[in-house]
Amino acid sequence: MVQIDFSDDYKHILLQIPLFRDLDANVKKRLLDELQITLYEVPRKEVVLQQDTRCNHLYILLKGELEVDIIDVAGNLVKVEEILAPRAFATPHLFGENNTLPATFTTSKDSVLLMATRNSVFSLISSVPELLHRFLCVTGNCNKCTVTRLRILSYKNLRSRFVYYLMEHRTSPNVVILEHNQVQLAEYLGVTRPALSKEINKMIKEGLITIDKREAKLLDTKALKEYV
Repeated sequence: MVQIDFSDDYKHILLQIPLFRDLDANVKKRLLDELQITLYEVPRKEVVLQQDTRCNHLYILLKGELEVDIIDVAGNLVKVEEILAPRAFATPHLFGENNTLPATFTTSKDSVLLMATRNSVFSLISSVPELLHRFLCVTGNCNKCTVTRLRILSYKNLRSRFVYYLMEHRTSPNVVILEHNQVQLAEYLGVTRPALSKEINKMIKEGLITIDKREAKLLDTKALKEYV
């Protein structure tokens, strides 16, 4: 990583992320003046944060892309998600009692990473209620996504992973709008695409589900719940 200047262009990008977007001019000025910020250029395929290390900064990816991986209980490297700039990440761990990171973050493209010290973030958000509210909302959303993905990966067999995914993405009791195509879904579930395709076909033949393009219908929710 190479430290770089916090240019006006990067300040503009920072103020576009959901955490800081559309703030009053006075709050924007305080944010830029009071946060203790360091900026880094990070080349592709460099680890920026390691699983089980402490989270001592607010991390914001201003440019580029990160891959998020975990080491599971069997010692396997499992891809959890991709983070696209601009976005804050690892926010739930900044003020946690146990603030160790549950995953490793590695650049998949040349990137620019902003780091703001925990103390300066705490000082600012504790004095600006709107920022505190936004931080709690962003943290809550991150927690939900992380818990869902880790719960999926905790299941040993493919069917259980897929059923849990379906249950968590229902738009009504029996309907699921699939957010991923089959290649993306296989990667999300930590399985191969042929294995996923085979399992889906088996579930359709068993009368458990139907799938039409991006819409899945759960035909026997009672039977499906037995897998999770």
